[in-house]
Amino acid sequence: MIEKLGEKITYLFLKFMPNAFVFAILLTFITVIGAYLWLDVTPMKIITSWYDGFYDLLGFAMQIVLIIITGFSIALSPIIKRGIDSFARQINSPIQVYFLVVLLGSLLTLVSFGWIVITCVLARELALRVNGVHYPYLIGCVYISGGSWVTGLSSSIPLLLNTENNFLINSGVLTEIIPTSYTLGSILNISMIIILLIFVPLILVTLRPRRTSNKEITDLLITKENINKQTIKEEALSQKLPFKSYSDKLNNSFILQVIIVIMGLVYIIYHFNTKGFDLNFNIMIFIFLIFGLLLHKTPMRYVISMEKASSNVSGILFQYPFYAGIMGIMLYTGLGEKLGQILAAQASINSYPFFAYLTGAFVNFAIPSAGGEFAVVGPSIINAVKEIGVGLPAEEITKMIARASLSVAYGESSSNMLQPFYLLLVLPIMAAGIKIQARDIMGYLVLPFVLLFIIQSVLVSFCPF
Repeated sequence: MIEKLGEKITYLFLKFMPNAFVFAILLTFITVIGAYLWLDVTPMKIITSWYDGFYDLLGFAMQIVLIIITGFSIALSPIIKRGIDSFARQINSPIQVYFLVVLLGSLLTLVSFGWIVITCVLARELALRVNGVHYPYLIGCVYISGGSWVTGLSSSIPLLLNTENNFLINSGVLTEIIPTSYTLGSILNISMIIILLIFVPLILVTLRPRRTSNKEITDLLITKENINKQTIKEEALSQKLPFKSYSDKLNNSFILQVIIVIMGLVYIIYHFNTKGFDLNFNIMIFIFLIFGLLLHKTPMRYVISMEKASSNVSGILFQYPFYAGIMGIMLYTGLGEKLGQILAAQASINSYPFFAYLTGAFVNFAIPSAGGEFAVVGPSIINAVKEIGVGLPAEEITKMIARASLSVAYGESSSNMLQPFYLLLVLPIMAAGIKIQARDIMGYLVLPFVLLFIIQSVLVSFCPF
């Protein structure tokens, strides 16, 4: 029965869900109409807000692109490919593929959600080696595994709360930072990690499609031939001139590369020695970059690996500004604040975590960025919690704010399963040379979303903090 329900939901997504870019355009129209009908703003104010927000995520978009291509470049290196080959030889059934991809993907993205690219490379290799793997469903498994980032070291809302002079402190919403011991180190967050590492892989194995006819990776390849038969090393050597030249010596110099790598390693050590275990986007990109240089040994090999890694990132480059435009409408017209106030106003001392979770899940459709979303709804949520907690000790109110903030983060992450935006992280690798779109995948995420929504709602509402 579950399989038939899954097939029916998948069919509906195939029939009605447009391309991810069209989805962004439709969300833009919905946000525009909502702002016009609900708020006392002119059409011109909405349009200027849209434009003002259009480039707010430009730096973030570039960070995402660099996370993908530097991480993919590492995965293309000979030593990593050998490691993946060795691991893949131990896996021989679709059930093992689904379970291990979700488990390992969740563990990797606990460190940084940029590491989902490593999961993508591993999953694709397993799909090529193991018969009977339903490839669209496997992409869904990879995508879901990325949801653990919200409980891990790169979770943007807890890190924001722990940042000196953050916008909440500067605006007077908070008076001091909230240490990560109140958020990432809480019983609630540890419980959520256990759910994501144990129960989610089991749920996805249980919901797996049994019929894989015409859905294996070999069925979906646009061409059955392996276009890139040459290794990166062979391709680099093939580009040498037929006579000795200084340019070829420089292009294939190990010495040049190793000097840059040593400089990079010195900074990485300095960074963690002076700032602690601070894994922000910029240092993650830098680590990926330096280790990619180390693993590929010469400048030319690294250039070729980056060309291969960046061949399919166009979706990110042009879709991010449209989502930033939606965020601009929500932020600069006051629509996001209004939504946050309405949802927060329904909350009580017992229900505020659930309403915070619901707010995060709902607003995420328009602002699929945890940091951007919290900038819009965070002040309303925190002010509502402070009003609810009037008369309680200061430490208790801090715990309530931390719980509400985590709930927003969990809600934002969970509704990504119904929002194709972050598939842009996965598809550049897993859909390269393959006939597949977001609509082929999203239907398989609905039942996992429903189950996870129920589990997380119970946890945020009743789990000890």
